[in-house]
Amino acid sequence: MLFLFALSCQALADDGYDLWLKYRKVDDEALLTRYRKAIASVIVPGKSGTLRIIRSELKRGLGGLLGADVPFRTGVGTNGALILSTPARSDIVRKLKREGRLRTLGNEGYLITAGSHDIIVIAANSDVGLLHGAFHFLRLLQTQRPLDSLDIVSTPCVSYRLLDHWDNLDGSIERGYAGKSLWKWSELPDKIDSRYYDYARANASIGINGSVLNNVNADPTLLRPEYLKKVAALANVFRPYGIRVFLSVNFASPTSGKFEIEGNRTAGIGKLSTADPADPGVKLWWKKKVKEIYDLIPDFGGFVVKANSEGMPGPQDYGRTHADGANMLAEALAPFHGIVMWRAFVYNASVDPDRVKRAALEFVPLDTLFRPNVFVQAKNGPLDFQPREPVQPLFGSMTKTPVMLEIQITQEYLGHSTHLVYLAPMWREYFQFDLYSQGPGSTLGAIVDGSLRHTHQTGIAGVANTGNDRNWCGHFFGQANWFAFGCLAWDHTLSAEQIADDWIRMSLTNDASACAVISSMMMKSWEACINYMTPLGLHHIMQKDVHYDPGPQNDSGRTDWRSTYYHRADSIGLGFDRSTTGSNAVGQYSEPLRSQFDNLDTCPEKYLLWFHHVAWDHRMRSGKTLWDELCEKYYSGTDSLRVMHVQWLSLKSIIDPEIFASVEKRFEKHMTDAAIWRDTCLTYFQKFSRRPIPPRQ
Repeated sequence: MLFLFALSCQALADDGYDLWLKYRKVDDEALLTRYRKAIASVIVPGKSGTLRIIRSELKRGLGGLLGADVPFRTGVGTNGALILSTPARSDIVRKLKREGRLRTLGNEGYLITAGSHDIIVIAANSDVGLLHGAFHFLRLLQTQRPLDSLDIVSTPCVSYRLLDHWDNLDGSIERGYAGKSLWKWSELPDKIDSRYYDYARANASIGINGSVLNNVNADPTLLRPEYLKKVAALANVFRPYGIRVFLSVNFASPTSGKFEIEGNRTAGIGKLSTADPADPGVKLWWKKKVKEIYDLIPDFGGFVVKANSEGMPGPQDYGRTHADGANMLAEALAPFHGIVMWRAFVYNASVDPDRVKRAALEFVPLDTLFRPNVFVQAKNGPLDFQPREPVQPLFGSMTKTPVMLEIQITQEYLGHSTHLVYLAPMWREYFQFDLYSQGPGSTLGAIVDGSLRHTHQTGIAGVANTGNDRNWCGHFFGQANWFAFGCLAWDHTLSAEQIADDWIRMSLTNDASACAVISSMMMKSWEACINYMTPLGLHHIMQKDVHYDPGPQNDSGRTDWRSTYYHRADSIGLGFDRSTTGSNAVGQYSEPLRSQFDNLDTCPEKYLLWFHHVAWDHRMRSGKTLWDELCEKYYSGTDSLRVMHVQWLSLKSIIDPEIFASVEKRFEKHMTDAAIWRDTCLTYFQKFSRRPIPPRQ
């Protein structure tokens, strides 16, 4: 009997594999009754692969949520029918089109509306739009929302919504903390792992429409014919889900020369002696390679390029510009409507002594020179995915070139997959950041979604946090960041709280009190992380290479990788002077930001040590000295984490035991790490301030 009970418990345990698509039966009996009445049958006319996926998802989702199979019918439905159709297959949807209801939906948007005779209609201009609508409808049931008077119109705010996988051909993942790569290159194309379908399904459910399969530190081997066939096999899996594949490419691929990729020696795959973008032979090589790709993958999306950055080859090796290199590739892709995403993560020390100024200095002068199918892909901040940065100023300065926002879902600088850090509040802060480049309202969101510049060439890329760990992300709460990225890439105006609430209800529980507790934990986690790591605008004080532990004393390696280069602690004060009397990084921002950041008294304190070297006795707005405020921030970070832990412990009887134990185990390490960050940094800075750490109240 005990053995059977153990098996039963095992069967009920949640290992996190199903992500936010668990489709548990609705536990509110009154609501369940209303749902069953509203969805008595389903009609999905048509035979495409995407429509088959929709029917399968609805069968699975409705069967689980309603606790009973819902019949699928053909023809006109009445009295509790759910109809999903494009105008070509339904009189009801054709009528909606005549009324102009589908005009703004584009190819991916959808409409969910309550029709006459108790019919619910999900309408779209394409099957992929219907798939997005189907997932939204299931989400309404998962989160136990009412279905009365439905009138939902949803369209994506940007065109390209991509996951960038920094996966290597050997199965390792750069900055990956959830196991090995999802892609089993040795098995492809003959064996298609079922996890590929689950990956595509999860992405489609949150509106992600592209996947860059490999590391930006790209190995040219992936462009060999045998590997392109493997890529094509993945593209075939993803296509019915509305997801296109993209590749990172090595600029020196046409050569047979040797070069370094992350310390490993590798070779180009061509037989040319040069990769000079002005060389006719190089141009021809890329045109032939691009045609080879499109012959295998007709909907291939394009290339990501990291060039002349951190040892990667690029056009500057031949005296050419970034625009020359990007345009050469763009010319090859243009006949097939492919794009180039040319990364702006460059920091050549000869450009400027201050690393955070270098990307804008290199790229802004090239603003008018890029071909129309080129994106400049820039990280959210001018440094490197730090816990908090001001927005990268080139987003405001490059007005002629589409700029794709790159954010990091994987927690390279925020505790890897050990620390619970919900990133939606961070991303919302960036989207709302006003650059004033075209006057008030020039927010990063308005720039990225094209509304400020009236362009449809728009995109967002997120560096993925997935791996082959059973729960995909290592930390169960890492799934919330994958989910939040998709939601904000679709609509960056969504609140972090609403996204968290949806994810909690879909992934953990619909219990209202538990949802409130978990949401509270999630919403305070990012600010807590900033406080125990890098408060008040501190940055880049982690250990070199691994980027996990604190390293304020790190003086090894090149100058602009030394922690001491960034925090500038001395007997006078702390912080990097980027004012007009320092490096003048403030000069890259438009007014009134330039003056606001330049003035010690008006600079937001969250960026204070980013822009100023501040005296230890400087009075903060709280009335405390800088030193006392710094100590308070570090301790408030660890205090917040302890509160979060107590909140989590209070949920033990509600949360699935396997999930609870997994999160609890990480919490213990998380709290230890946070205390180490606090104590290491304060002990180090105290040597310069020569002041006591204030007693805790």
